[in-house]
Amino acid sequence: MTNSGKNLDTPHSQSERPLCFNVPMKNLLRLVRGLSPAVLLIAAACEGTLPAPAMPDLARLEAVGPYVPAVTTVTLVDPARDRRLTVDVWYPAVPEAAPEAEAGFPVSALITDATRQALWNNQAAQAPHGGVTARVRAARGAASAEGPFPLVGFSHCMNCVRFSLSTVAARLASHGIAVVAPDHAGGTLFDDLLDGAEGLSDRFLATRAADVAFAVEAVAGGAPALPSPLRNRFDGSRRGVFGHSYGAATVGLVLQEYDAFQAGLAVAAPVQSPLFGSVSLERIEEPVLLLVAGEDNSITEIGNGYMRQNFEALSGPAWKVEVTDAGHWSFSDICGITPAFDAGCNPADTRQTDGREFDYIPLATAREIAAAYVTAFFLAELTGDADARAYLETARPPERVGTLSRNP
Repeated sequence: MTNSGKNLDTPHSQSERPLCFNVPMKNLLRLVRGLSPAVLLIAAACEGTLPAPAMPDLARLEAVGPYVPAVTTVTLVDPARDRRLTVDVWYPAVPEAAPEAEAGFPVSALITDATRQALWNNQAAQAPHGGVTARVRAARGAASAEGPFPLVGFSHCMNCVRFSLSTVAARLASHGIAVVAPDHAGGTLFDDLLDGAEGLSDRFLATRAADVAFAVEAVAGGAPALPSPLRNRFDGSRRGVFGHSYGAATVGLVLQEYDAFQAGLAVAAPVQSPLFGSVSLERIEEPVLLLVAGEDNSITEIGNGYMRQNFEALSGPAWKVEVTDAGHWSFSDICGITPAFDAGCNPADTRQTDGREFDYIPLATAREIAAAYVTAFFLAELTGDADARAYLETARPPERVGTLSRNP
């Protein structure tokens, strides 16, 4: 019997190996994860024919991404609830919009009502220096890049505004993830200052969760209120949600009640706590990241304790990122807009844990940390970005950040 001139007792040359493919090792490892030991041995035998795995590019998660960030403001009406919502949509724009985005525009320009705009300007002028972001680094109403782009809903804090994490929203848009941010009508800064706002309650929490779900669905479906160039630019099959403070509990209820959302991120508050009986961690299986302000003198160490308990109790993939010397508002763009929002804005305070005086983390540093980890989380969960997933396991900068993960 012949063997066509090949010696079956000698190893195949690289070109003749039947089971080895020219696939980057990080992709091969992803393919074989969870397979049998025999398959893993085959993969290991192939390793000599493959290039060395590339090191994760972590620095790109800490910079503006490849897209130009843009924002437009629309009014959406939910007829089922007879509810009218003002919504900012942050999205990736065409390269031609770069000069406009670099120049930016006054944040007050996002407020269309003259009375509210004047009130905002007055409040911002009294805020601690650097506490309120003055300019939005995005293009207004620019043409959208091609897409389709994943969608992430944002829920603002109690008596806040839809653009209270504008730095984070713009960063997400620059990395190809659109953000849908509604004002929770009845629970905004302006409601609080002018008319009296809703307080904390399970009833209004359900309203807020429905606001986020409705707004994201409307944008995904190309609502008529959207400028025509933005319709059909978004991928409704990839949805996430993040929120700050009261918005963190809103994240929990959105994940619990709305199946279309695949990942959630809570900033400076737990998703489940004794404040709200309607949120149960047992009903949340989606990946969750908890961003903890280490010296949060709003929810205090009690609230941070619940965040840590949330991390331990979540059944799905979970990450906890703790930022040393950050206050409740350190991650936001509205620190000190009212005296109630000053936790983290002033230079010094007393530690929650030991009563010693300390200096808060610089606001710009805290915002950059939040932007990097929020971007990494949603790139990892909604796009499968391997560098972003590696970022979630890394403390950057290590002197400011501590990270833990479960079931990643």
